[in-house]
Amino acid sequence: MAKISAGLLIIFLMFLSITADLNGGLTTAAFGEEAWKEKLMGLCAKTDVAMTLSPQELKELIAGCEKLQPIIDGLEESPRKVYGKRLKMCRDLFVYVLEAKGRDAK
Repeated sequence: MAKISAGLLIIFLMFLSITADLNGGLTTAAFGEEAWKEKLMGLCAKTDVAMTLSPQELKELIAGCEKLQPIIDGLEESPRKVYGKRLKMCRDLFVYVLEAKGRDAK
């Protein structure tokens, strides 16, 4: 379990590094200038607790992801690819958990 967690941590840190490079560095000022990044970070932060969320909360997170999609689609190519992939991964996880909870309820 520790090996898996350490591996995931390394992958996550690498992803943050790539994101920071594309963004010119992750700073509080940079996040303040673009509220959509704060929203993206907030949505994706919920992936750790997705299984504990209610179906309604999951639906709200999915809707939040869908609202961000057009904004991310309007970015330049490199940031669009990075942030678009991250948004897709978060949204797909919320959809999967919501569907799993629906199957478990039956």
